[in-house]
Amino acid sequence: MKQLIINPGSTSTKIAVYDEETMVFEKTIRHTNEELQPFDRVADQFEFRKELIISALKENNISLNSLNAVVGRGGLLKPIEGGTYTVNDKLVEDLKTNTKGEHASNLGGLLARAIADIVNIPSFIVDPVVVDEMEEVARLSGHPDFERISIWHALNQKAVARRAAKEKFGKKYEELNFVVVHLGGGISVGAHKKGKVIDVNNALNGEGPFSPERSGTLPAEQLIRMCFSGKYTEAELKKMVAGKGGIIAYLGTNNAKEVSERAQAGDEKARLIYTAMAYQVSKAIGEYAVVLDGDVDAIVITGGIAYDNEFIKMIENKVKFISEVLVYPGEDELLALAQGGLRVLKGIENAKTYI
Repeated sequence: MKQLIINPGSTSTKIAVYDEETMVFEKTIRHTNEELQPFDRVADQFEFRKELIISALKENNISLNSLNAVVGRGGLLKPIEGGTYTVNDKLVEDLKTNTKGEHASNLGGLLARAIADIVNIPSFIVDPVVVDEMEEVARLSGHPDFERISIWHALNQKAVARRAAKEKFGKKYEELNFVVVHLGGGISVGAHKKGKVIDVNNALNGEGPFSPERSGTLPAEQLIRMCFSGKYTEAELKKMVAGKGGIIAYLGTNNAKEVSERAQAGDEKARLIYTAMAYQVSKAIGEYAVVLDGDVDAIVITGGIAYDNEFIKMIENKVKFISEVLVYPGEDELLALAQGGLRVLKGIENAKTYI
């Protein structure tokens, strides 16, 4: 089973071809600011990126007729449960109209559908960031005008949870309970109960631990006062929460590796901030272990910062009383997308329908 995988970013389009779970081709097509400047909206880049993908495949002698499916990164859609979805007309419509927001990942499903249709093969998306399996009790915020929202690293969290279930326990993901932590530019912590993520922090818009670029949960009363201080615009305040919050606000860099090195070299402020981030992640793991009633088969940690053994050790020392800690550094989104498509092609799962 061969699949073309498409993962669009803001300034690049990553593509790969997988034969089963083996990557046989990979290319990152980079887009300069000058190339993207003529496009007012991300959706307007569709034809430009599609032609670049098709050209890259031709240059590397990869025929579309050799493929069984095309899988694209899922974008900002309405809340849906996890799984692999066929890119149908409704999904295309919502991605084109930016129903829930504009983001480069919205192009993933559009590109997958357009290229797959050329040779009449299926197109899919897998576990987009809007996957919502939260229990109703988890949605309550404390005031009826505010509802907790599920936005998180669904693709990577679910992929590593499946891997841990298979490699460590020899079981299906749907048979086990995990607390999964994604440590990247944003940090998400999810309670995985028998294949469903019943509670997770909004890792984009201000909830949970702070991260290299995001503030996490801020003191509400202080935030309100800042909003009405007249010192900041709405856009500036949003950047404080996502983009210019967390480590970058404290230390002027969003490079976690640099902060770790500064801490090890004797920079006490860097050490304090880095320790505080690990402290907040540890607290969140405890919180989501409680969501699972303490029935946690393993704590699974992934993402780029998971390569930092000292940071992981700080977390492990605080949470190992809950359960064993398993670490899968990095994030292999291309493989995770390929695995999602493969489960459908092999009949292990049925493709879901976006409605």
